[in-house]
Amino acid sequence: MASLKQDIEEIRQLQSCGNRNWKGINPIYGARMRAQNRFKSGLEIAKYCAKIMRKDMAEYDLDVSRYTQSLGCWHGFIGQQKLIAIKKHLNSTDKCYLYLSGWMIAALRSEFGPLPDQSMHEKTSVASLIGELYTFLRQADARVLGELFASYDSALASKNDALASEIQSRIDNFETHVVPIIADIDAGFGNEEATYLLAKQMIEAGACCIQLENQVSDAKQCGHQDGKVTVPHEDFLSKINAVRYAFIELGVDDGVIVARTDSLGASLTQKIPVSHDPGDLAHQYNRFLKTTPVNSLEDVSEGETVIKLDGKLVKPERLANGLYRFKDGTGKQRSILDCITSLQNGADLLWIETEKPHIGQIKEMVDEVRAVIPNAKLVYNNSPSFNWTLNFRQQIFDDWASEGQDMGAYDRDDLMSEKYDGSPLAIEADQKIRTFQSDASEHAGIFHHLITLPTYHTAALSTDNLAKGYFGEEGMLAYVAEVQRKEIRQGIACVKHQAMAGSNMGDDHKEYFSGDQALKASGKDNTMNQF
Repeated sequence: MASLKQDIEEIRQLQSCGNRNWKGINPIYGARMRAQNRFKSGLEIAKYCAKIMRKDMAEYDLDVSRYTQSLGCWHGFIGQQKLIAIKKHLNSTDKCYLYLSGWMIAALRSEFGPLPDQSMHEKTSVASLIGELYTFLRQADARVLGELFASYDSALASKNDALASEIQSRIDNFETHVVPIIADIDAGFGNEEATYLLAKQMIEAGACCIQLENQVSDAKQCGHQDGKVTVPHEDFLSKINAVRYAFIELGVDDGVIVARTDSLGASLTQKIPVSHDPGDLAHQYNRFLKTTPVNSLEDVSEGETVIKLDGKLVKPERLANGLYRFKDGTGKQRSILDCITSLQNGADLLWIETEKPHIGQIKEMVDEVRAVIPNAKLVYNNSPSFNWTLNFRQQIFDDWASEGQDMGAYDRDDLMSEKYDGSPLAIEADQKIRTFQSDASEHAGIFHHLITLPTYHTAALSTDNLAKGYFGEEGMLAYVAEVQRKEIRQGIACVKHQAMAGSNMGDDHKEYFSGDQALKASGKDNTMNQF
């Protein structure tokens, strides 16, 4: 990336080149605007962020303590505020991503209104949200750099060379708010061509990483609900290929594919794949089907399906809706096979959707995958669908009970009760929750931890608290004490909401474009000066 000085000189040369009459252009202003808009397209962002993910994956392979994290978001402003907070509190965006959740798009972004997580929302809204997120992150870059430029000019005007030098260093070493987004393409929204076309839109909007699940596209369910239906491996691998071709076509050679398996909780399949040789993927998939032997034609009813499996005629169990059932207790082995075949055929990372946050359960599956593919790595959903408090209190209860401790003071079925909140068991459970991500990354191969729906819940919680006070006895104090005063005390930039929305940048541009004629909003009567 060119430095400010290089850009200033380049613009000066442009001014004097040929018959250009650019007298009204200030090269310094032009260079600043270039710096404030480092990324000129979504593809530039995708290429930049893909290299970051590849670097982070390699660093994790060498040191499992260097795992990555993200939070899900449903609006550009939410994503922007997360990155602003990360830079404010941690001073760097290193190892911090964003997650784009299909669940939240369905619930909050569809023109149909709130929808369940069943791929019924407009698929183009996925790419639109990626573009929106990066628009807000780029705006964060422009706003912060604009403030630095203003501070630099003030330091020069006051002849404070030391301060000007310090600000110049901050400008030269500015770290962008733009980070990788792991983007949920659900089950691909149709056949492999539909998956390819949507993947292209997502990549063009800036996606460097696409997460694809092995459910049937038109029967897709949330990973933490019942009724999940998986596809044969060949069908899933064709969609992985479709996403890879989209990355290749657009020149994002480092693009990352996350293959998600929902097989652990899926008991159904829509289709019986054609097996050509014993031991091929279709044969392995069919061996998981729940079947009954066929000894004669009398064992087969009109319209039923019969297949030859391992040298015997069998009848797969089919439901009234035409779906076929898997054998009970095969979810774990199906998940492991899904993981291995996905990594062997173009995927880069795995996602195993589980029914609870249990390191032992995850590790057991990852160990089997790593016996075949040693560097297998996971993306893991630290889902709000889990009751984390209850799950971990029960895990501690079971651990202590197996050690022979007296558990008479606790009721395992009632451990969510507030009466246990200060108990030794609750304290130990909270400690395990606190270290869950680092422990799971060390022992269970989890490279990336995400929370899918955090802002869905934080928005509901904060709104509930505000509404209770504002429409109750506290009135305006509910907002002032619990929102604005905290923004001021905590240094939340959003307290100056006009500046956050771009008012100061607009003033800068008016000055660039119109000089002394500029009509600015930031004069003495602007109430933002109260902050």
